[in-house]
Amino acid sequence: MSVNGQPGVVITGIGAVSPFGVGRERYWDHISRGISGTKAITQFDVSTYPCRVAGWVPPVSIDDAPLLEGDDEQDGRADPRRYSRAALFGVIAAREAWKDAGLRAGEPGAGVIIGSGGGGIDIGEKQYEDFFTAGGKHVTPYAIAVGICGMVSSEISISLGLRGISHVLSCGCTSSTDALGYAAAMIRAGEYDVLLSGGTDGCVLPGMIFGFSRMRAVSTGYNDRPGEASRPFDRGRDGFVLGEGAWMLTLEREDRAVARGATVYARIEGYGSTCDAYHRVQMDPDGSEIVRCIDMALSKAHRHPEEIGYVNYHGTSTQLNDAIESRCVRRVFGDHADKVPGSSTKSMIGHPQGASGAAGVVATAMALSRGVLPPTINLDEPDPVCDMDFIPNVPRPADIDAALCNCLGFGSKNSALILGRVR
Repeated sequence: MSVNGQPGVVITGIGAVSPFGVGRERYWDHISRGISGTKAITQFDVSTYPCRVAGWVPPVSIDDAPLLEGDDEQDGRADPRRYSRAALFGVIAAREAWKDAGLRAGEPGAGVIIGSGGGGIDIGEKQYEDFFTAGGKHVTPYAIAVGICGMVSSEISISLGLRGISHVLSCGCTSSTDALGYAAAMIRAGEYDVLLSGGTDGCVLPGMIFGFSRMRAVSTGYNDRPGEASRPFDRGRDGFVLGEGAWMLTLEREDRAVARGATVYARIEGYGSTCDAYHRVQMDPDGSEIVRCIDMALSKAHRHPEEIGYVNYHGTSTQLNDAIESRCVRRVFGDHADKVPGSSTKSMIGHPQGASGAAGVVATAMALSRGVLPPTINLDEPDPVCDMDFIPNVPRPADIDAALCNCLGFGSKNSALILGRVR
C-alpha cells in the first residue's frame, strides 16, 4: 500500500505515561471525557513561587512497563535506578507501544527516533545542587552519562534491544513532532520498516517552575484552582501550565503492518517544518511561517484543507500564542475555517515541553480510530480574538478522515503533521 508511489506509514502501537498515570487507555479515558490532570505541586516546596500548579506525573516505576517476548532477564546494562525522569517515562511508554504493536524485544532492523526538550535535566538540577551546596561529595559518576539529552533514546534502545538508529531530536516544544516526521520519512525512504518514535520530558522541577515564572510564561492566577489553570483560547487565560510525560508510537510501513495483521490507529500522511527566524521566545505576530508550515504538511499529504475534519492545536493557554495560532489556522482554511472543529490537549495535561507534539498525535490518532474528538476544557468565556470551534468542555462524536496536528515552539519553530484514518 502506497501513497503517491511511496510506502504508507502507519501507527501500529501507542504507549503513554501522563499526568493521569501509566497507559494509553488511561490517558485516552481522561482526555476523551475532558478531565483535568493539572494539580497543585506537592513534590517540592513552591510556597514562595508565583506558579504552584503543574501537570506532573504521579510516581511510576520500571515495574509498570510490560514484559516483551525476547526480553533478556540477565541483561543489567541499563539499571533503571539510574534513569532520568525522562528516560523512565520514555522506557515505560516505549515498551507499551512496542507490545501494543505486537513486536518483540530485539526486533531486527528497528530503531528509535524520539524528541525531548530537556532530557535528563532533573539529574543536572540535583547534581549541581550538591556540587554548589555540599562540595560535590554526592555527585554520581553517572551524572553526565545519565543527564545528557541523547541518552534518552539509548535507554529505550537498550530496553527494547533495538540496534538500529538511536537519535534524540531536541528542538524545544516541537521536538517530538519533528521526531515523528523524521521517522516517517525514513520509513518512506526504505531505510527502515519499523521505528519507535514519540517524545518524553520529565521537567516539573524547582528550577523549571521558577525559571518559567521569571519569564512570566506560566499561569499564576489559578493556584487555588489548579484544575482550571490551563485554559487555552479562554479570555481568562494567563499563561501555560508546565506538564511532563511520555507518549510513544510504533511507526511501521503500511504493507508490512497489514501483512502481519497489526492494528492500525492512523496513517502519517504529511509533515511540515519552518522557522519564523524572529525571536527566541515569541512567535512572529504575522504568522506567515506557521501558515506555510501547515500548507507544507497538507501538500505533502496531498490533502486539501476541506478534507481536514479536526485540528489538534498547540494551544498553550498564553495570550499571544493562542491568538496568533487561531488566526493562522483560519488563514489556512479560509471559507472552510468555521466548519473545522479542534481542541487543545494541553487544557487537560498542561504543556509537556518537547513531548507535547507526541501527546497531541496520540490524542488525534485515537480520536480518528474511535470516532470521538476530545474537548478543550476550561473554555468558559471564549476570547473573541480566538474565533474557531474549539470543542468547548464536552467531547464530540465525529466520523472524520483526516486531521492536522499543530506544534509551535521557542526559537520561532513551527511543525505540523497530517494524520489520516485507515478504513
